[in-house]
Amino acid sequence: MLIDFFFTLKDAKIPVSIKEFLTLLEAMQEGVVGTSVDEFYFLSRTILVKDEANYDKFDRAFGLYFKGINTIFEKHPDIPLDWLKKRLGRELTDEQRAALEKFGYDKLMDRLKQLLEEQKERHEGGNRWIGTGGTSPFGNGGDNPEGIRIGGKSERRSAVKVWEARAFKDYDTERELGTRNIKVALRRLRRFARQGAEEELALDATIKATANNAGYLDIKMQPERKNNIKVLMLLDVGGTMDEHIAQIEELFSAAKTEFKNMEFYYFHNCVYDYLWKNNHRRHSEKFPTWDVLRKYTPDTKLIFVGDATMSPYEILQAGGSVEYNNEEAGATWIQRFTAHFPKYLWLNPEPEGIWQYRQSIDIMRKLLSNRMFPITLSGLEQGMRLLSK
Repeated sequence: MLIDFFFTLKDAKIPVSIKEFLTLLEAMQEGVVGTSVDEFYFLSRTILVKDEANYDKFDRAFGLYFKGINTIFEKHPDIPLDWLKKRLGRELTDEQRAALEKFGYDKLMDRLKQLLEEQKERHEGGNRWIGTGGTSPFGNGGDNPEGIRIGGKSERRSAVKVWEARAFKDYDTERELGTRNIKVALRRLRRFARQGAEEELALDATIKATANNAGYLDIKMQPERKNNIKVLMLLDVGGTMDEHIAQIEELFSAAKTEFKNMEFYYFHNCVYDYLWKNNHRRHSEKFPTWDVLRKYTPDTKLIFVGDATMSPYEILQAGGSVEYNNEEAGATWIQRFTAHFPKYLWLNPEPEGIWQYRQSIDIMRKLLSNRMFPITLSGLEQGMRLLSK
């Protein structure tokens, strides 16, 4: 009766073998579990899935075979109140959104200065003043293709400037959950050499020397084999990257384990004239980007990590940063890094299927000669293979 289940798993590209399937049938015959579907799920996953990377494929295949695919409303018939409140807000069609005026960066800043002088009270749902909702390019929670977000939470990610106190959290280097497969992918970028003091037993040499010494023990030592790959990792932090903290922590933890010669710095959205290592002291402990470029040799592997989701102004225009008036465009700094480090890539936590809909991602990919990869096991393997050439 489970033959179709077996073929469903095969169709899902799960490498399950006949032997494993027979083992599952034997376990069922011996009564290892009862008649509960949940018990059968854990038993079959334990026997049939050899790699944690295939757990998600197994879950989808299992659900398809035993339950079918349910919609989110079938699973959650009670619609949350917050969702209903947002639906009551103003929703624009694609045509209405396209018809909204784009001020342009300089005109936008001049208009904001004028409004700050004129506005005396709170506004909501309008198209002119600084407020919430509506279509005004100033405030938060509204709908405008280009605007300045003042407070509030990012929703449409279309702001070209953000006015708010920003406190970013450092990525946790100790996080281990889910990092095993990431470590396996990162190991493609390894080059071992014996370095340091002679502190490791050279077994083969010891055996040979002892034999040549008429059986008297002659211990030989050798330097420990160490991965001599040098890695510089630049991590985007804060803003839209808050959605990916858990995933980036796993990547960061795995990289710190695999690459003993790894240095890292933080940036926000795009690289500009300074970087930092501690987000709580980012304004007092800055590292000039020129110093970072001069510190590391060109044989260092450069890895950018970020969602590349921002206003195009932040990449292409001086003063385009959402936080301060940078003297040079972010694109200029990206080009300096890629010119100095021939081996480089960008790892993006956003699903690859949506990259084509983000203008800033398209711009960044062109600056990086399309060396952008998703943070998936296959994406990491492709990226590490590129860096190791």
